[in-house]
Amino acid sequence: MQRIRYSRYLKSIIILLDLVVIASIFIFFFISRNEDLKYDQETWYQNIFSLILLFLFWMLLSGRTKIYNIPRNLTYTLFLERLLIHFILFIIGVLLIGKVSYNVFFNSDIYWLSFYLFFFIFIIKSIIFFGIKYLRSLGINYRNVMFLGKNSSTEILRNIFSERTDYGYRIFNYTHPDINPDKLVEFWKENEIHTLFLSTENSLSENIENEIFKRAEASKVHVSLIPSITQSDFFLYDLAYIQTQPVLNQARYPLDYFANYLVKRTFDIIFSVLILTCICSWLFPIIAILIKITTKGPVFFLQKRYGFHEEVFTCIKFRTMVVNEESSTKTTQENDSRITKIGKFLRKTSLDEMPQFINVLRGEMSVVGPRPHMLSVDNYYKPKIGRYSLRSMVNPGITGLAQVNGLRGDFGDVEVEMNKRVLADSFYVRNWSFVLDMVIILKTVLLVIGGDKNAK
Repeated sequence: MQRIRYSRYLKSIIILLDLVVIASIFIFFFISRNEDLKYDQETWYQNIFSLILLFLFWMLLSGRTKIYNIPRNLTYTLFLERLLIHFILFIIGVLLIGKVSYNVFFNSDIYWLSFYLFFFIFIIKSIIFFGIKYLRSLGINYRNVMFLGKNSSTEILRNIFSERTDYGYRIFNYTHPDINPDKLVEFWKENEIHTLFLSTENSLSENIENEIFKRAEASKVHVSLIPSITQSDFFLYDLAYIQTQPVLNQARYPLDYFANYLVKRTFDIIFSVLILTCICSWLFPIIAILIKITTKGPVFFLQKRYGFHEEVFTCIKFRTMVVNEESSTKTTQENDSRITKIGKFLRKTSLDEMPQFINVLRGEMSVVGPRPHMLSVDNYYKPKIGRYSLRSMVNPGITGLAQVNGLRGDFGDVEVEMNKRVLADSFYVRNWSFVLDMVIILKTVLLVIGGDKNAK
């Protein structure tokens, strides 16, 4: 799959630019109408909170108006419509805050403030909109795509991509005479394909089509179905248009939306900093001493695991076993003799996972998400369990929905339990919400206090 590493950075820069404009306009109006408060340090400290409130309101509103979710085929008319709706709702919110709070920061001349704010936001966002389209027309910020099968619908879309270079699609032609899943995977890797366009009216057998979808999911290749105009009974896909040609895009998961990702990442950073400073600062030395005086070996256990989009990272844990050569290949068994006495306590209370808050700060993990497995476990189950790769569509977590429901996947009928665990992880990826994260964290705290009976 084509690794799009710059998309989130680009969105972050655009958001930061918007917030700078908002802050500048409000500060300008505050100073120009309150000359006597210009050098009042206490007033400025108080109004920092007002600015933060404005920023939060702007960002929360963007989650509904989707002004930062800009698909490649978005028209300028629709772009302005979203911006206008967002701006009107924002100004109404500022008016209401001003009426309720009586804060002079919010009670500037709202009419002129609105005009300046909209003018500068409009100019900057329009420049960015057309600037990105111009860069895409030059071959920068592109997506590698391919078509599988040929009919009138695919040819219309192919023609649109060829004419509208500002959409930023680079088409790769699959010339192999036979549609072989193995050959397709090689083609995807060789050309770093991001999206596969597949006509719903194709000559593929059901088995081949299912295998292609399975391989695409494992390879992180997005699949977009191109329907005929007469077909309308489609599920699990979102209908979209590129000019007048309808396409069915694979349904997006909640954390694919930048506003949701930003909320989750912000919470991860704040929560991890609080845990590391308030708890781990005194708990780590105690656990480290106990590990050192009871067993020989390092305090921490470092292990390679798959993270977001199956990128390998180093997972940090407290060592709970004696040093052994099977730690990266053999899973924990019932009454495993490798587990030390202090290690058994750490596992029972999940305290061995505490160093992973460092992984969270580094962006390799999240507080809540599918638990990362050993590389050998992932490599074993990936081809055996359908939708297994869906776990890697979000950052792995210190705790997760499967864990708080006792689905550890390493006891009883392992095959059945692992399937249940993957289903729970898949549910989490498809149905993420901030409230769900809070519920999982609360359940985890209760498990830590009471002890997890399923922990080995």
